[in-house]
Amino acid sequence: MDGSTGRAGWHRRNQVPTSVPAEVLAVWHRAPGSCSPAARATTVPQSTVPTLGQLTGDFAQAGKGFGQVEPAEIFNGGDPTGLITHIVWTSWGGPNPTGASISEYVAPHQSVAAGTDEPATIVAFRLGTCEGKLMYQAVEWYFPRQGQTFNANQYQNVCTGTYVASP
Repeated sequence: MDGSTGRAGWHRRNQVPTSVPAEVLAVWHRAPGSCSPAARATTVPQSTVPTLGQLTGDFAQAGKGFGQVEPAEIFNGGDPTGLITHIVWTSWGGPNPTGASISEYVAPHQSVAAGTDEPATIVAFRLGTCEGKLMYQAVEWYFPRQGQTFNANQYQNVCTGTYVASP
């Protein structure tokens, strides 16, 4: 199946995962078989807590998680590679909060339908104001197991709802 439809992968992605990778459980401080993150109190006063962007542009129609504080799931409304779930943020309110999560990894020259759920690291960055609201204006996730690293020049601009990719 080609990446434009991704229907087989989409149906698989909507199922409840049967297991959570050990790396994600370690961040959650949970034992195998328990996938609920502990509730954490924020250290930033609620009136100044930034959100993760906003629902706008390309992400306005089917997007999830945008406009929220510490969203546990983000979906940009595209194919399954635009869905990141089980996010546990290790920080929020500072310049670059990061989190452990799960998303669909698609190797180079592979169809979306052949992708697999993998542990991913997510980073929210470019903290500032957008339309008068304090928010992280950019978000990017990557797959450390696949040798990927954070790239601040390739991201989703969640203020404008567009993709940015610099060479």
